[in-house]
Amino acid sequence: MATQAALDIEDTARKAPALIRYLDEGEYFTRRYVSQGVEMNTGDYRDYPVEVRDGMPIRDHFSLDVHGFAIARHQSAIVDFHDKAAVDAGYQREVEALVARLTGADKVATQGWMIRTSGDLSARAQEKVAGYVHSGGIQPPAGEAHVDYNELTGKRAAARVYGQAFPDGPGYQRYICFSLWRTFSPGPQDWPLAVCDGRTVGDAETASNTLFVVDEFPVGDALTAPVDGEDQMIAATIFRYRPQHRWWYFANMEADDVLLFKFQDSAHSVTWRCPHTAFHDTSLPDTKIRESIEVRGVAFFE
Repeated sequence: MATQAALDIEDTARKAPALIRYLDEGEYFTRRYVSQGVEMNTGDYRDYPVEVRDGMPIRDHFSLDVHGFAIARHQSAIVDFHDKAAVDAGYQREVEALVARLTGADKVATQGWMIRTSGDLSARAQEKVAGYVHSGGIQPPAGEAHVDYNELTGKRAAARVYGQAFPDGPGYQRYICFSLWRTFSPGPQDWPLAVCDGRTVGDAETASNTLFVVDEFPVGDALTAPVDGEDQMIAATIFRYRPQHRWWYFANMEADDVLLFKFQDSAHSVTWRCPHTAFHDTSLPDTKIRESIEVRGVAFFE
């Protein structure tokens, strides 16, 4: 539980009004379909008015194992994050070294990267694609409160990544599935990332959201038609609204600011996940289109 002193510090933060999209109450067949430049969910969702606190003035207050997220400074050697070859060649190695330093992990391996933008992707989404791969491309900002893994997905991802990256390793006692997020467009951003204090969420408000990567979206009943083994497929965790959820963002992030947050930590004695989503920030003037890059990976403690 947060101490009173910590809560007092947090209560000094400026609050931005926001609408956060949550899964509605009730039981739904929940799936997330992604294709080039577009994403959609099944189930019913609703936008809830919340306050998102600006953590930038108290940035050193936040801790990965307390809040589920932390912000740090890191200067990348990448000049242009739209240069796919340069990002492929060097950025993931940068992230691995950075996350090892920030977490104290013995080994870190990344799984890929994605650019997200609040700009117009309608033309891109209408392009015919074949064999779409959900990595290394450009997608819209996240649309709902979620964590990208459920527990089964995280556990399997950690085992797979360790086996591929460190086949001769001694094994691990703990893992953290993470995202390292950086905006590289000028601030203030119009659709910044909001992160939720992981201590304020519980299992009772969660559901799994199975991922389907497709060349084009199914329609009608095909959206929710039964799929054998779906309960064993890659799935995110999505959330229903609760008033105690405490949301944060870091206004006017610069290219040297990086936000590290947890998808899943196998150690549940600390804060082990961090719901997140984009929101439209109307609290600051002259906001600009947000462009960001995220890298997913796993930190291992042997």
